[in-house]
Amino acid sequence: MNKPNQNGKYEPVSSYVIRTEKYYSYEVMEEDIKLLASIYPFVTVNVIGKSVLGKSLYELRIGKGERRVHINGSFHANEWLTSSISMQFVNDYASAVKNGQKIGGIDSMLFFEQLTLSIVPMVNPDGVELVLNGAPASHKQSIEEMNKENYEYSWWKANINGVDLNNQFPAKWEVEKERKYAKEPSPRDYPGKEPLSEPESKALAELAKKEKFDMILALHSQGKEIYWGYEGYEPAIAKEIVQEMEKVSGYKGIQYIDSHAGFRDWFIQEFQKPGYTIEVGEGVNPLPLSSFQENYQDTKNIIVSCLKGFIDKVVII
Repeated sequence: MNKPNQNGKYEPVSSYVIRTEKYYSYEVMEEDIKLLASIYPFVTVNVIGKSVLGKSLYELRIGKGERRVHINGSFHANEWLTSSISMQFVNDYASAVKNGQKIGGIDSMLFFEQLTLSIVPMVNPDGVELVLNGAPASHKQSIEEMNKENYEYSWWKANINGVDLNNQFPAKWEVEKERKYAKEPSPRDYPGKEPLSEPESKALAELAKKEKFDMILALHSQGKEIYWGYEGYEPAIAKEIVQEMEKVSGYKGIQYIDSHAGFRDWFIQEFQKPGYTIEVGEGVNPLPLSSFQENYQDTKNIIVSCLKGFIDKVVII
């Protein structure tokens, strides 16, 4: 544990408290969270709910500003690389704050003083564990039935109940339910029997309502695209911010897509505030570990640009 010296100050620490360029399971993440919290006393760890199988849904918070920004990863099980990316960002940001350094060329204290950053790195821990480590004994039969007796789970997106957590939110949920080919629990694309039927999606909605975030970023993969509008509910500053994100990453900003019931869709509709889905990288999910460094750097650039742009636009307006 990093303890203060006799002057009451904390000694600088290594930039690499954790390294997340690996198969990023729930257990690995849990150990990394404990380590980060022990090294950086300003990193607060909360449990916002439990998964179907009782795993803690962790939220990490950094900063003391009034403006609240939320980032999450692994809504979809086979997009677990977004958990390792979001946790690496927590590591790098906390290290920059601790050591008085910049992050992405920006003074980290600019963010720390003006923003409170909320990160839920793994929304769907049961699904991630399924993809990486196979079916748990308690649900083995039902999972095999949903997966049509296929014992390979790399394409699985849903939670352990076979519900797509990013099709669970009350933003034209009925439209998605009607047109999705999956009409029962499935490895992907089943919206559930009703909105927010799953503990994981319900926990995220309750967190957003409680904290009244000023902006959210949902990390998904893949496509190198940034979705930023929904049904005209998005505020004007959303376009200005996404233009900066495009410049630093080469990703393409897309205002509208023919899709509903996602967390970003619901957030924009509910609060009329900026919301972004970042489709990290290119290829086939799960994206390979060999793509981690490139995808992390792009995502880090996007997050830093987004945070700075948000502060600038709010101050200007």
